[in-house]
Amino acid sequence: MKSRMTIGKLAEAAEVGVETIRFYQRSGLLQEPDRPLSGYREYTAEDARSVRFIKRAQTLGFSLNDIAGLLKLDGPQTCSITHDLALAKLHLVEDKIADLESIHDALRQMIRQCELKQKRGTCPIIESLVQG
Repeated sequence: MKSRMTIGKLAEAAEVGVETIRFYQRSGLLQEPDRPLSGYREYTAEDARSVRFIKRAQTLGFSLNDIAGLLKLDGPQTCSITHDLALAKLHLVEDKIADLESIHDALRQMIRQCELKQKRGTCPIIESLVQG
């Protein structure tokens, strides 16, 4: 990867779209370089690293505000702060998994009732949704 690249090359190097780069810039997560006389902004390998960092953090469920905070971290407390943020995110994910497992079980039960029912009367799924 070259040390200087256009936004298209940056997007390619970071495996995102050009609009993602622009979105990160508008969000304040990525600095927009000055426009030189040539007219093309030049990005660095460090910019590509930052974009990949932002994208991976998003994939793990961190919000843009969380990511902005992570990008600013520097110093001896960095690991502790990052740990606490990741731990909080893990608890949220575990709660979501529990909610999804409950939904999964309820849907399985409704489907089972529907499959066991003779083909007359109201649908057990509709009936369970009406009854709450």
